[in-house]
Amino acid sequence: MKISKYWKAVVAAVVAGAGTLSTALADDTITAAEGWAAGLAVLAALGFTWAVPNRRSPAVRPAVRHDL
Repeated sequence: MKISKYWKAVVAAVVAGAGTLSTALADDTITAAEGWAAGLAVLAALGFTWAVPNRRSPAVRPAVRHDL
């Protein structure tokens, strides 16, 4: 198992959860609805990011010469 395959989804989930919780903490409390919203944001970020494939590395693509 390579962790590099999963970093995109993990970072997206952390950012979505942190963004939702930071907005929820504007009034110094987190209600149950705000907690559910943060959880759903994390799950949605994981799901949508997981569904998008990573781009192939440039080393795999053939080189194109423009100076011919």
